[in-house]
Amino acid sequence: MERGLQGRYEILRLGGEEVRSFIPNELPLKQLLQLNTEISKKLDNALVSLGRLDSISEILPDSSLFLYMYVRKEAVLSSMIEGTQSSISDLLVYELEGIPGVPMDDAMEVSNYVKALEYGVKCIDEGFPISSRLFKKIHNILLSKGRGSKKEPGQYRLSQNWIGGTRPGNAVYVPPPPDMVDKCMGNLENFLHDIKSVTPVLLKAAISHVQFETIHPFLDGNGRLGRLLISLLLYENKILQKPLLYLSLYFKIHRQEYYEHLTNVRVKGDWEKWIDFFADAVIHTSNQAVRTARNLINLINDDEAKVNNIGRASSTALTVYRCFVKNPILNAGAIQNQSSLSTATIHSSLENLVTLGILEEVSQKKRNKIFAYKEYINILNEGTE
Repeated sequence: MERGLQGRYEILRLGGEEVRSFIPNELPLKQLLQLNTEISKKLDNALVSLGRLDSISEILPDSSLFLYMYVRKEAVLSSMIEGTQSSISDLLVYELEGIPGVPMDDAMEVSNYVKALEYGVKCIDEGFPISSRLFKKIHNILLSKGRGSKKEPGQYRLSQNWIGGTRPGNAVYVPPPPDMVDKCMGNLENFLHDIKSVTPVLLKAAISHVQFETIHPFLDGNGRLGRLLISLLLYENKILQKPLLYLSLYFKIHRQEYYEHLTNVRVKGDWEKWIDFFADAVIHTSNQAVRTARNLINLINDDEAKVNNIGRASSTALTVYRCFVKNPILNAGAIQNQSSLSTATIHSSLENLVTLGILEEVSQKKRNKIFAYKEYINILNEGTE
């Protein structure tokens, strides 16, 4: 349904040019959503898919291990949308010991994302609400190091930004002027926590994401933080017991459609098509996460059986193998920190695991060799190529 412009334009003069800056209407929406039977049914299916995703902990031997790696996959994907080229392997190597040759700026940005997400989850666990204060704290971590570190981390912008184009005058979209950011974000915060609101949480997540991206309150990192808001909101409202819904892969695959929906909401007020797209994203992503978890379980069961069949050395090899289940890229030193095994025993076990085809030596070094659980990484890598 088209409702017309969902805000107003303010004419600014920037660099000698007149620029139309968009200021969105306040939330909640003044007109009721017209969700037809198909969209309503899809939203119901999305909630069922989220319930299936939420129950993933029941089929995993250790859900924290899956969360550890899945968060890193999301960090890579979310950063890829912003233009970084770092892979999951790059990130894990960077976290291991900052190996030269890894694209350090890219890996640093992805690592910042992991820390920002983990901090957000910790704050919510401690009763800290999603708010402007939390956005700023998360943003400060997100841009603490690397290329965005000079773009006012942890502060709402004090200058005009824009999306697309080389300057505001030829931009695809110009967000609200800086003096309106606090007011716009204050309204978004009120909407997130309005106890009188009858808006279901999943709808609230869809609407809030558009509003955040429309305001674009920071000079950098808005896309990553806006996607993170979805997961944190569902987690805060206990739709998910673990923050396992990350839509970056779906948005990456359908990038053009995603941006078109954001534009059509602002310009035409077509919230329904965006919500339909959002529900599809939730269903697809939830189902994919469950498949990934099951594939990892099958892989671990199969490989543990292989290790158990090597005879007397199986016990220590299994100890080393389980270190790679926790983190699929390691060297002998990292394994020693996680176990009580001697260096000689670790090296012997690594050789056995390489012979079995479970591990692969990836550093091509004579000392401090790095080994990777390649099939584990391949399963996580689906969609990040």
